[in-house]
Amino acid sequence: MNFSYLGGCCKKVRKTGNAIVRYQTLDRCLRNPGRKYFMEDLIAACNEALRDINSNSAGVKRRQVFEDIRFMEDTHGYQAPIERLKEGRRTYYRYADMGFSINKQPLNQQEAEQLRETLMTLERFHGLPQFDWIAEIKTRLEQSFLMDRQEPIIGFWKNPYLTGREFIGELFDAINNRQVLKIVYRPFKASCKQEMIIHPLYLKEYNNRWFLLGWNEAEQNISNLALDRIQELKHYNSEYRANEQIDFNEYFEDVVGVTVPQDSPVQHIRLKVDAELWPYIKTKPLHGSQKTVKAEPDCCIISLDVIPNFELEALLLSFGDQLEVLEPNSFRNKIKERIQRAKQKYL
Repeated sequence: MNFSYLGGCCKKVRKTGNAIVRYQTLDRCLRNPGRKYFMEDLIAACNEALRDINSNSAGVKRRQVFEDIRFMEDTHGYQAPIERLKEGRRTYYRYADMGFSINKQPLNQQEAEQLRETLMTLERFHGLPQFDWIAEIKTRLEQSFLMDRQEPIIGFWKNPYLTGREFIGELFDAINNRQVLKIVYRPFKASCKQEMIIHPLYLKEYNNRWFLLGWNEAEQNISNLALDRIQELKHYNSEYRANEQIDFNEYFEDVVGVTVPQDSPVQHIRLKVDAELWPYIKTKPLHGSQKTVKAEPDCCIISLDVIPNFELEALLLSFGDQLEVLEPNSFRNKIKERIQRAKQKYL
């Protein structure tokens, strides 16, 4: 998971947020004594507000605005005193009491439940500085509305014992505030610690481990640092080198995982997948480039266009004897050598 994934994970948050934007917009229109708002005007106002916060918004339809008005009038909503006034054959809408506003109403039970569900979804990101308030707000909601605590109904894979998690908040802030860092780092294969000056650019999660990508002043390139190998970090007084060239979504597009071998070309890899394994590979592709080449009763031949790296090797080996690398020969031989070395351990 990376931070761009946050929006995808929280569709419920966006849906609830869009409804709030619509209610606030309608509230502003309905308490405006200087203008008559017909249905077309209300729709246009809602669409303008939605596109102000998301230029890619599909907007809102007439039916949705009617439903929003009914909800605002309902006892489960805001009990808004909305009146409909005729002007010829057309109808315009306004509050019967111009002093009314939904912002003056206490949070109702349904809103509280929706908000709690949203907060429960966001709790997955516990540990990031922007989400420290979640647990406190959720507790206050439960106390204020006498909500019974519910047993969890959804679980996310996480490792609470993972080292390096304590650095996520500080690294996130450093990226956000464009702050250079001095990092003491110890690679797995190194016998001693290394001190490096890093301009942090991006945080990425893979296989339940977090990684920092940043510009390494000494090496003059992008370094990929596992958070569980960071010994300590502190701010360093230097001019920050902003990221002006790398789109990290594209940066990782040709690999599995987080290791991007420098100056390595994309290779066309063909794999033979046993029939028993194929349903899993089909529904959870190994990579976005996965294509089905040929399907047979006992197996399926697929292809990937990727840069081979350690993560790809580990992923393919995890399927044991149900998956075979067919080509290229260089990659096939590399996997074969790893299998032979593993076999020697069991002789």
